[in-house]
Amino acid sequence: MIYALIAVVVLILVGVGLYNGLVRARNHVQEAWADIEVQLKRRYDLIPNLMESVKGYIKQEKEVLTQVTEARASAVAAGAKGTEAQAKAEGALTETLRSLFAVAENYPDLKSTQNFQQLSSELADTENKIQAARRFYNANVRDYLNKLQTFPGMLLAGSFKKEAYFDLPDADPAQENVKVQF
Repeated sequence: MIYALIAVVVLILVGVGLYNGLVRARNHVQEAWADIEVQLKRRYDLIPNLMESVKGYIKQEKEVLTQVTEARASAVAAGAKGTEAQAKAEGALTETLRSLFAVAENYPDLKSTQNFQQLSSELADTENKIQAARRFYNANVRDYLNKLQTFPGMLLAGSFKKEAYFDLPDADPAQENVKVQF
């Protein structure tokens, strides 16, 4: 009788431990997502300032400025649509920012202004922080999914929803092979 009681107590303690581990893992995923949102907000705040510093120099390149503005608005709106929609919108925003910097290359006076250099540097720093936050988030999602999908955690996983990785969109040039020509 005493062994049965001990076995029940041990099973209850193991179940509580597993459940608490799943809750902690889910909270780490949510914390990591909040870190991404902080960096994305910083990026969104930098873009209008960058646009203002560029406008005076590249008046004939209005299409690029419009694309960046639209991509920024789309990325901000995608935040409420989930991880996959956010990742896709962020990929599009990154592409339009690349095109903005490509256009800026044609304007040496613009590139030499202190304001543009400072904003470019801050944006590059923010992009690096976003990448780090994405890696941190994806590591937490991996750990969380491992707990959800392995035994014995899968026995308690019914009330926990699966989280998605923050992946680069398929069309991202970063995933394409680099062509080297001599």
